This record gives sequence, structure tokens and C-alpha cells, in this order.
Amino acid sequence: MKRKALFPGSFDPFTKGHESVISKALSLFDEIIIGVGFNTNKNYYYSLESRIKHIEKIYEGNPKITVRVFKKLTVDYCKETHCDFILRGLRDTKDFEYEKSIAQMNFKLSGVETIFFMTEPSVAPISATIVREIAKNDGNIHEFVTNPEMLVS
Repeated sequence: MKRKALFPGSFDPFTKGHESVISKALSLFDEIIIGVGFNTNKNYYYSLESRIKHIEKIYEGNPKITVRVFKKLTVDYCKETHCDFILRGLRDTKDFEYEKSIAQMNFKLSGVETIFFMTEPSVAPISATIVREIAKNDGNIHEFVTNPEMLVS
């Protein structure tokens, strides 16, 4: 049986921190779906199409990775796509406290287990929120995002 995992997020933008999580998870799973979801509390800076193309370009040629859009509860999407695991990245203890509650609720709702990966120390300070602010103010985000020229706001 294939080991499938969902890596959900808005990925606005998909940073080198996100890449760090995927690179750690690749050896554990046969397939990883990068699920670009919608959070009703977020105002997106980059267009959905741009975010998807950006992520697909990064993982072009990797048969273990697919990129999909979803508009439902993460656990419902896991059931629909037969993913038994949710992947989440942690930069620090604040991330852990926030993610722990979500993971516990997801498990209670569905039995789907969340696996946490610590990001590499070199990318731990990278936050999509901060990267967006840099981009909005015409700053250089190349150090934080692979192929940022592909992103269109």
C-alpha cells in the first residue's frame, strides 16, 4: 500500500522553508500532494494560478509530488485523496503550539495523523508573511523563495 501524505497550505508564497519540509518527507512517502487550500481569513498576495505554477516548476520531473487545489476541510480532502498523513513544518515553539491544536482536532475528526518536521535552521526564520511584505515593498526575495520571478501578484 502506498504511503501518501498531504502538505496543505496557502503557500503565498511557497518558500524555501516549505521546500525544507518536502525534502525531509520525500524519503518517507511514496506520494506527497501539495494541497493549495483556501483560508477564508487570508487575503492572498499572489494569484492562485501563479502559486500553483510556481510550486509545479520547483518539483517538475519529480513523480512523487503532485500539486492540487482544494476547497474543503483538510481532513475531508485527505479522505478524498486517500492520504493517511498530514505534513506540517515547524520553525519554533510558537508554530508547535499553534499546529498541535489543529493536529489534535484533525485526528479527532478523522483519525488522520499529522507529522511534524522541523525546518532546517538556515530557513527557520523565513515566514511567508514576512516574504510577502518584502515583495510588496519591492524588496529582493530570492534568498527566501526559489524562482520568485515566476510569482505574479
